Amino acid sequence: MDWMDRERNFWIVGGDLRQRALARLLREDGHTVHIAALEGEGLVAEPLGPGLALAHCVILPLPVTRRGEILHTPLSREEVTLPQLLDWLEPGQVLCGGMVAPQAAAAAQARGLRLLDYYAREECMVVNAVPTAEGAVQIAMEQLPITIHGARVLVVGFGRVGRALAPRLQALGARVTVAARRYEQRSLAQSMGLGTERADRLPDWLCGYDLVVNTAPARVLGVEELSALKEGALVIDLASKPGGVDMAGAAALGVRVVWALSLPGKVAPVSAGRYIMDTVYHIMEELGI
Repeated sequence: MDWMDRERNFWIVGGDLRQRALARLLREDGHTVHIAALEGEGLVAEPLGPGLALAHCVILPLPVTRRGEILHTPLSREEVTLPQLLDWLEPGQVLCGGMVAPQAAAAAQARGLRLLDYYAREECMVVNAVPTAEGAVQIAMEQLPITIHGARVLVVGFGRVGRALAPRLQALGARVTVAARRYEQRSLAQSMGLGTERADRLPDWLCGYDLVVNTAPARVLGVEELSALKEGALVIDLASKPGGVDMAGAAALGVRVVWALSLPGKVAPVSAGRYIMDTVYHIMEELGI
């Protein structure tokens, strides 16, 4: 029997629209799915209990926790802590979560559990760049007073998200430049017909852009850089917390900034849920579960 043909027992604890879609997708694949601290769209949440010890895999939110040990449960009125969940599990069981904090990993390890980060895997990060890029395009269309076609756009960073975003903007007729630190990233951008600049010299030439999108996971737009922007320019920050833009400085300067966090779960939760499911399948297959 093929690995994919065997029915598994899953528990999904907490999460947002992505986990809600994930529950439906797993059931459509023929698996037994239990839900806790996740409500809406016909989902019937169960209390944490002995049934968790029977799970082949427990799937946690992205991020796993928001405040200390409290699980991320935005679609539930129930507050669940990670220790409350872990106490129901047996040593050797597998949990999969996104953006697993070191404290969470340590708590699981201390109980003999394996807590693996599906969001840290390359196959998950690559595909998540697509809804992130599409969401950024949507924000730009809604917030700019001009069309994307003909707009001068700077994409800061040319990692997974930058590589997904820049050609999409270019396809809509934008004049796109990529600011990157590494030579090979700028060469790749040039090979795609994009303009390039050095990321360490942003203040020298920011004045010409209608839209600046930061994809770099670092503070790259401080007061000096923000002061160089043309009047009316829009900044979209796609970096995770703590972000890539000095928000206080932007407010003081009157620069419009949209900090767009967790776009996959907002603009394409079903696709994002499928990405999680596929990655969890990969993990389980590798572990022989």
